[in-house]
Amino acid sequence: MVEQYLAAPAIATTAAGQTAPIQVGVLGFGGLGQAASRVLAQKQEMRWVAAADQQGFVYNATGLNADACITTYRDRGSLGYLAAGGSLSPDSIAALIAQAPTVEGYFLALPNLPNTFMASVAQQFIQAGWRGVLVDAMKRTSAVEQLLDLADDLRSAGITYMTGCGATPGLLTAAAALAAQSYAEVHQVKITFGVGIANWEAYRATVREDIGHLPGYSVEQARQMTDAEVAALLDRTNGILTLENMEHADDIMLELAGICGRDRVTVGGVVDTRNPKKPLSTNVQVTGRTFEGKISTHTFTLGDETSMAANVCGPAFGYLKAGIQLHRRGIHGLFTAAEVMPQFVR
Repeated sequence: MVEQYLAAPAIATTAAGQTAPIQVGVLGFGGLGQAASRVLAQKQEMRWVAAADQQGFVYNATGLNADACITTYRDRGSLGYLAAGGSLSPDSIAALIAQAPTVEGYFLALPNLPNTFMASVAQQFIQAGWRGVLVDAMKRTSAVEQLLDLADDLRSAGITYMTGCGATPGLLTAAAALAAQSYAEVHQVKITFGVGIANWEAYRATVREDIGHLPGYSVEQARQMTDAEVAALLDRTNGILTLENMEHADDIMLELAGICGRDRVTVGGVVDTRNPKKPLSTNVQVTGRTFEGKISTHTFTLGDETSMAANVCGPAFGYLKAGIQLHRRGIHGLFTAAEVMPQFVR
């Protein structure tokens, strides 16, 4: 395995010896998917060539234009209406997999509603015989546990799956894994996030997932809420969602990485759905005991100017690049953001 790892190329090259862009796709084209398209528009190492929404998909091996795709989606409701490469389909993910042979990796910018949805998407890729890299930004511990049950199937199918690779879980989980190295024992990992968005309707699925974490609500209840019911809830809270002791997969990811037991990890935060300014600074605090017996806390704080989309999409594509390198070396299966270092996408 070591010889194979060292010998296999990390990045493909063209016949002329130039680095070939990684052909990538985005599944889901709500607020997060649209932000992902804008992130990719500024990258040279990745070329965005495929996307799907609930009603259709688009594929163009030479690349997609973010502005054109966003305009079409907002005006007509689906990427399937794009003149160049768009197709309407009631089974858009399966149709795109079949029509996009050059795609090496997908960012699953999909709402995990219901809680079994992401695992069902992974099964679609397995059943289609597709080989490549999948990255998600899932939140819930139970959803990641479902993917763990698919780990052997993903490995056998030749798929490298990176889970929990957004902001939290993801960026902050990885920061916690690094910060833990100062300690002989980790006592607590506390993640606190602040999210500000000007209009909740731009991130409907994300807001619904957050509502599912509120006392008295479940994921299924949140999924079934109409837009009017969500708006009424936000009116009652002045647009603020305060979330405590969330079921967040940071816990299982840090446990799997051997950092600490999941009972030592807590996640909570505040979401302001009416103001782009963060209501509080996003941070992770890692408290532990050093080998000298001292108790200390490391704190890693994200800049307030970075948006939720920047802190989710950036890491997701960094982990996608890392997953591509693993896949090209013949390493398949399920990995988390606490196990693999993301690679910066230029």
